[in-house]
Amino acid sequence: MSLTVLSDANVKQILNNLTKDEVETLQAGLRHSLHEYSTGTNNSGAAAINQPKRTVLESSTGTTSLFMPSTSTTGIGMKVVTLAAPPSYTTNECSVPENKDTTPQGAITLMSADGKPFGFLNAEEVTAFRTALASSLLMIRRRKVKTLTVFGTGKQAYWHVRLALILRGNTIKKVHLINRDFNERSTSLMKAFVSFDAATKRREGWFDTTFDLTSLKYVEVDRLLKDYVRAADIIICTTPSTEPLFDHTVLTNTEGRKRARLIIAVGSYKPHMIEVPPEVVKQAIKVHGHGHHFHKRAEEGGVIVVDTLDCVEEAGELKQAGVGPDRTVELGEIVLLENLVPLDVHDDDSPLDSSTDDSSRSSVDLLSTPGDGMSSLAMAFRDSAIEDGSATPTSKSPSRKSSFSLSRKASFSLRSRNSSQGPRERKKKQTEREDQMCSWLSSGNVIYKSVGMGLMDLTVGADLVKIARFKKIGTTIDEF
Repeated sequence: MSLTVLSDANVKQILNNLTKDEVETLQAGLRHSLHEYSTGTNNSGAAAINQPKRTVLESSTGTTSLFMPSTSTTGIGMKVVTLAAPPSYTTNECSVPENKDTTPQGAITLMSADGKPFGFLNAEEVTAFRTALASSLLMIRRRKVKTLTVFGTGKQAYWHVRLALILRGNTIKKVHLINRDFNERSTSLMKAFVSFDAATKRREGWFDTTFDLTSLKYVEVDRLLKDYVRAADIIICTTPSTEPLFDHTVLTNTEGRKRARLIIAVGSYKPHMIEVPPEVVKQAIKVHGHGHHFHKRAEEGGVIVVDTLDCVEEAGELKQAGVGPDRTVELGEIVLLENLVPLDVHDDDSPLDSSTDDSSRSSVDLLSTPGDGMSSLAMAFRDSAIEDGSATPTSKSPSRKSSFSLSRKASFSLRSRNSSQGPRERKKKQTEREDQMCSWLSSGNVIYKSVGMGLMDLTVGADLVKIARFKKIGTTIDEF
């Protein structure tokens, strides 16, 4: 079998020249793998039960080395990366010093299912790209993507913004970049977008998009943070901070709850690290009972979206907010829901896309059972999957018990629990349940937490090797 070797320069050449169609192809591959990871059985290669545990080694110098093995139906992968010790991050320090690079350094080895090597890639750019690619599976479902607020100016920040522009550039009007200071790294990121090829900006629809860079050392930074966070449709957090990046009241008070947002947190990767305030996380998982009096607010889903249930133990945001597995849903369990309801993209400037008022409750709350330990949406989809026979209450071990289990079959064929209903009534109820989840994902408050998985590297790395061979990039050794 041939072995393709891709250097850091080779990987950047591929990624920096991706078209929208190529990005969507990469999304499709990752979507399939994540879905199989979360819903697959023992016979599914990418299923969580078949994934080896990663190993973490802490050195005396403060570096952290990660050994991340992975398997899929078609291949085997191993990524080994080392992360430099981050500085002491606080609200006023959401970026590393200029001379301190904490970008993961390492390599990805790819093998076929029978163990024959076919790819060897520098991991630096791939790690940031595959994380952003997973986040983009939620970005593309958002009904309103007009303003992005980004904490940090490293590779994660770059690829989250870059993919957003490729996929939703025609709706994005403002990008706010927030960094500790105006160092070389932050100004380089700013220049990268401002001086981007004009023809590409026109083709992707963001020629008139404005970018600004704010230093947390600015005297009026508290006012700007409040304005930028509250105005954002998507908040992207990419820093290994040890304190929340903004005051929770910006989003938890009455005014802050009016606008629906997608919050993406990918920067913190240890239990003591935190980017999103615990109060914001607790608000997102709260299930309201009947009879409450609400002001107008964006819809809450009652769960946190995670890439893997390992987040419950590894992510500071979830541990410090006391989020249990029953309050999470894996990205792979919901990625195929986008096939059920057409995306209705619009570009209005209203602060609230989907809301409740003083006399009504959200579609999510309408399904709630007071005192139930599970979110209403999760309960509806879990019960439908069980009724359909494609999932069982004990289909996952206690250590991997998420809020619900939605199989591929269940996602397209959800049955009503009331067998006395006729076909039309059952079909109507199915559509309502599907619409409620899709409505929340597209128009409600959604928090996505990612700590990364080796499966992402295996899936995206294999697809990059295919692109490299087609475009004759890198070095290919025949009969390796």
